[in-house]
Amino acid sequence: MNTPPTIFVLLIIIVLLVVISSSEADHSHGSNDCQRFCKGDSVPYPFGFSQGCKIQLNCSDNGEKRIGEFLVNNITSTSIFINLPAKCNRSIESIKPLFGSHYGLTWNNSLLLQDCTSSRVNGCVIPMSFVENRVVDVQDCKIPNKNDSLSCFSKNSDTDIMNFNAVKGTSCKLLFASIALDSVNSFQFQRLELGWWLNGSSNMSCDRNANSMHVTLPEGKTGVRCFCNEGFHGDGFLAGSRCRKVSACSPRKYMSSKCGKFSKVGVLIAGIIFGAVLMVILTFLCHVVRRRSTCLKNRMSAKRLLCETGNSSVALYPYKEIEKATNGFSESRRLGTGAFGMVYEGKLFNDELVAIKKIKHRDNNSIEQVMNEIKLLSSVSHPNLVRLLGCCIEQGEQILVYEFMPNGTLSQHLQRERGKGLPWTIRLTIASETAKAIAYLHSAMNPPIYHRDIKSSNILLDFNFKSKVADFGLSRLGLIETSHISTAPQGTPGYVDPQYHQNFHLSDKSDVYSFGVVLVEIITAMKVVDFTRPQTDVNLAALAVDRIGKGCVDDIIDPFLEPNRDAWTLYSVNKVAELAFRCLAFHSDMRPSMMEVAEELEQIRRSGWATMEENTFASSVVSSCSSPYNGSESLGSVTSKKGGGVGSQRLFLPQKIDDNLESMEEEEEKESSPVSVQDPWFSEQSSPSTNSLLGNVVR
Repeated sequence: MNTPPTIFVLLIIIVLLVVISSSEADHSHGSNDCQRFCKGDSVPYPFGFSQGCKIQLNCSDNGEKRIGEFLVNNITSTSIFINLPAKCNRSIESIKPLFGSHYGLTWNNSLLLQDCTSSRVNGCVIPMSFVENRVVDVQDCKIPNKNDSLSCFSKNSDTDIMNFNAVKGTSCKLLFASIALDSVNSFQFQRLELGWWLNGSSNMSCDRNANSMHVTLPEGKTGVRCFCNEGFHGDGFLAGSRCRKVSACSPRKYMSSKCGKFSKVGVLIAGIIFGAVLMVILTFLCHVVRRRSTCLKNRMSAKRLLCETGNSSVALYPYKEIEKATNGFSESRRLGTGAFGMVYEGKLFNDELVAIKKIKHRDNNSIEQVMNEIKLLSSVSHPNLVRLLGCCIEQGEQILVYEFMPNGTLSQHLQRERGKGLPWTIRLTIASETAKAIAYLHSAMNPPIYHRDIKSSNILLDFNFKSKVADFGLSRLGLIETSHISTAPQGTPGYVDPQYHQNFHLSDKSDVYSFGVVLVEIITAMKVVDFTRPQTDVNLAALAVDRIGKGCVDDIIDPFLEPNRDAWTLYSVNKVAELAFRCLAFHSDMRPSMMEVAEELEQIRRSGWATMEENTFASSVVSSCSSPYNGSESLGSVTSKKGGGVGSQRLFLPQKIDDNLESMEEEEEKESSPVSVQDPWFSEQSSPSTNSLLGNVVR
């Protein structure tokens, strides 16, 4: 009884004999008019090395296969891969021989062009660092300046094959090199892919046991390729070896002359070796087929990523450079972990510090998240939005490269993970700048962009603590109502619009709610969700709404602000608290727009400048929540905390603000906010903000 390995070997021998038998038939078929051997190496139909072959190649003395002067690297059932070494001063006309009657360049190629009258071809620019890391020796020239860039020619087209006139019609004169996207979705530098076909209809060209594939050619023409059905083997062409069943010959017939001459021991040994190699290749091909459905989609997305990223040039970084910049994605370089990937500190070849986000592969749509973020970031331009520098889609990875923000996130500073704390003036400036950035996304962009994940850990700080909003992985364009309706979990717990859990609807007012939570964080420096607090106060938004609604802002102000809490500071803290209260309204219609929020924060911030210029103080305001005096004492009886005053009688209002309180109260009565975010609110109701939040003014 045969053991499994013995059966396996026998199966290899049987398959191999069929292959060799068919191969001999293939070689004998049409051998009179087409020579298919080059120094002992053969090529399949319709290729050959004589004039009688449909697709004629050249065979050099050392056995190399060429088309014109170009070396053929590989031939597959659909493509011919050509080596195209990087070379300066190579004219575009030099590749004209690669556009034949039965073959031509496919749109899977990106041609790297020089000497262009326009700085960009199809919106694609390749940095010279990409070339410098891949080319050791460039023919006919030294490596160009690494600060220069190459233009790449590649675009989506209705045809499978390029038109040489389209290449020649660019604004460029020279062809430096090329990038080809192979069948496993990998970019191959200094490589060209040629698609091949035969003319005629599939009925006239293909065997009855074969399927046909049509190739769309320029000028409305079509070509055809043939592939044998499952269970058959051959090239599929009527003029070639056609398609034969794999089991056409039994083991007994293989020993007879009817299935070929296989009596020689050498042929069998060679067959066994060839069969083993064939099994390895088939195993690899099966693996490729399983990934084909996802790779095909990613393949086209990657091409768009290179050359159609919008109005700005997105640099393409090689994976090796990214790996070197992060020291192999070392844990010591990791800056943080988000919902869609890990962020690392990196140093590029020019010593530039960058932030590198490596996207998680959560599902087959991960590349869509990358495409979405690149599309959004390349379409916006605002000083308070993080800037995208480039990307890397190589070796199955999706990586984004951003400008580096040395002072980390707002959350880290509020939670004392970095530094000892932020002064109120810096917190207020960060809030104002962040509001402007979000208002820009909502109002200046058409269609508007909803961030959908506003939180303090997505607000980054540069050397001067200037804020920049980051992480557009959840952003969406607000094209139509259904464009931002989803039943999938969105956002971060503690920041999510409460109405989202009722109707799964995210809008610009959802960003307003999330920003309201950030404002409360800035005032309190508390965690957004903290289970160490009492059950009713676990959620910071609920805690803040309760305290602010009761006029008890003093209860939640960050103790770090206590030593420097002068009149203007406490006044502005209360004004920001009132604004946060309005942003946290349960019903989205009651919330202000981000434009209104940004304008109000800027007005509060500028009021501090006027206070510093006048340096005049008058009156005191006592918190109606924490003070037993309710603001009834005279000015002389109220002193600062440093002077040993009573309780919370430490709020001194600037004269300019005091003189305008009456007009501010009238204005706030017109734009009143709900007393409770759960209660209905009507425009005729007065706002609790001035009396309940600031207390009584004593003149």
